[in-house]
Order: sequence, then structure tokens, then C-alpha cells
Amino acid sequence: MSVDNFYKKKLKNGLTVLFEERKLPIISTSASIKFGAQYESLRLKGIAHLMEHLMFKQSKTRTSEELAKEVEKKGGVLNAFTDEGLTCYWNKLPSKYFSTGLDISSDLILNPKFDPVDFEKEKKVVIEEIKMYNDSPRMYATEKFKEMLYKKPFGDFIAGSVESVSKLSLNQVHEIYNNYYATNKMILCCVGKGNFKDICEFGKKIFPARIQKKVDYNPIKLNSEKIEKRKGVDQANFIFGYHTVPLFDKRRYLHDVIGAYLWDGMSSRFFNEIREKRGLAYAVKGGVEMGIKHGYAMIYVGTVAEKIKLIKELILKEFRALKNMEKKDFDEAKEQLIGQHEIGVEDSNDVMLSLLNEELGGNALEHYNYEERIGKVQFKELKEFKLKRYSSFALIPEK
Repeated sequence: MSVDNFYKKKLKNGLTVLFEERKLPIISTSASIKFGAQYESLRLKGIAHLMEHLMFKQSKTRTSEELAKEVEKKGGVLNAFTDEGLTCYWNKLPSKYFSTGLDISSDLILNPKFDPVDFEKEKKVVIEEIKMYNDSPRMYATEKFKEMLYKKPFGDFIAGSVESVSKLSLNQVHEIYNNYYATNKMILCCVGKGNFKDICEFGKKIFPARIQKKVDYNPIKLNSEKIEKRKGVDQANFIFGYHTVPLFDKRRYLHDVIGAYLWDGMSSRFFNEIREKRGLAYAVKGGVEMGIKHGYAMIYVGTVAEKIKLIKELILKEFRALKNMEKKDFDEAKEQLIGQHEIGVEDSNDVMLSLLNEELGGNALEHYNYEERIGKVQFKELKEFKLKRYSSFALIPEK
């Protein structure tokens, strides 16, 4: 597919440059590395996330205050995140400060200071973040559900545990950076008003040529169920889900259509059956997560412990009923997804993240093929879908 306002180039130094040109005078810029939690051993669980915190703290040329000031005093925002397969340093600015955005994103990823004092501080900060997630019943249940789908270390929380983060050393951080932060694994991505030639020239000049061999990960699937009790919670947090396909698999779009029909929004089957008809829950939500070698769908329901069995039966009933789905509902689900995609492209940040995700799966151009891919999902495929295996996790009040 050819897109007039999208440009991609692999530079000689190994850097991948992605750019979507827009007329609105705003630009989102990111520098990312294809390294995240999925590549960590059990011993190093949480190190990618800790490194993101540490690198965002300060570079060799800027303190954390200077980093924030350079962007925020120009009206912009900056942040970073760690995912399974990607760590990203991004900002969003008025396009007249385009060069500032490029400079800061690249500075964070290329020139980390790794100060020993900062390291100890950020370990404490990350540990408090982990405790915050553990103290939130819904967040905790969501993270624990992943353990029902995959063996450790992949099944662990991206941020790691209090125990694993406490044991990490600055030497390990240096080792990971030297081994994995190579130019051929980096992506410079911009969406907004800018110049592709200028971005490429910047990439050639700033990013040193350093090649890293291919790294791999091996998520081992599980299908298990668990109920955990906790004092001090009033609501049961129930997560139900199943394995899907990875990012590069074109069958992934079938699961989007299933989600649009079953769990996406107030018009979905789960929302109507669980909340509207029976009043069993306030929150009924779902989503699909996909990576290079993994994929899973998950549905969250906030309810009471006594109703978990019934809710699970209702969910399974709706999956079995897919074979009876009407063509009108199928067409509406596809139209819903296409409309959501069209609305989503309004935000330059959302498009930047989508381009990065698709590039991780093999080709950023897939972002622009979404409507076509959804259109190719066949009614027969959905009606023949059978949920053979599933997992669940529930955090319930301990009486």
C-alpha cells in the first residue's frame, strides 16, 4: 500500500525512521528501542521498566528539571513507557519546536547518565509504583491474570516485583544497555508538521551505527484459573480471557471483530447481558493485547463474589452463541471498529503509538491497512470460532 503522507526509511546506521506528515502545527516525536519486559529473565524482571525511569531521570547533558522545562515551557508534554517489546521516550510540541523534540527524545535514549544516586532513588520509586498496583484490586487482578495465561518470567508484571527490583544492580543496567540499546533496534517516529529529509539527516548525524544481534523470547502458554481472597476489599474483581494470535498474524483482526461485538462499549453483548439486564456489575470492559509471539483477549467485570460463577457462565454462553450471530450485527461490529480507527487517527500521539506497534509486528504500513483488514474478515470465520480454552482470575473479599 502506498500512503502519500507516510514515509519510512532504514538508515545506513541501522536506525528506522517513520514519519506521517500533517498540516496542523503540532508534532509528536519518539525515540524507541525494541527492548522490553518480554526479553527479561526471572532474575532481571523489571529492569527494562527501571531503566526507563532512570533514563528519563536525566541524561549526560540535561537534568530532569531541564528536560521537563525545555518541553513544558514551550507548551509541550513529555513522557516514557515500557511495554513487552518496546521502551519509548516521547514528547508532543508545537511544530515550531520540532528540533527540540527530536533532540530531547534522542538525548534520553542515547545519553543516559545512570547516576548511582538516581539509581537507588528510582528503585524506591518503582517499588512504590509496584505497591500502588498491588494495592489497587483491579490493577492487581489484571496483572495476576497474565500469570494464568503464561509461565514466568513472561507471565510476570512488566514492572517486576518488589523482590526482583530490590535485587537489581547498576552494573546489570549498564550491561543491558550495552547489549541491547543498539541503533538497528531503534525507531525514530514523528507524526505532525515536519520534514522527512530533516528527520533522516538528524538520525544520520546523531545516532551512532551499532548493530545488535537478534534477540528472542519464548512465552510458554498456560490455561489456568484462580480465586484469591483479600481483606479490606468490597468488590470481586473478575478477569476472563483467552489466547489469540500474535501481531503479524492476519487472523488478529477476527479477534477485534469478536471484541467489538462481545465486550467493546455499552452496546456490547457482555455489557447488556451482565449489567443492563441483570445488574450484576458496574464495570464490564475488555481488550486485546498482542506482541511478536503472543496475544490474548481479556474481559474485566467488577461484581460480587457470589455472582462470579454466573458471570462466567454468561460469558461462555455468549461465546457459544457466536455461531448464531446475525449478519447485521457482524457488519455493525466491523463498522464500529473502522469508525473508532478513523476517530483515533485525529490524535498524533495515538497514530505515533500505532505506527510503532505495527512496526514492532513487522511493518508500520499496517496502520493504514486497518480498514481493509477488517473488511476482509469473513462472517463465516466468526460463526465458526470456538472458544476451546480459557483462563480466569478473581480477587474477592475475605470475610
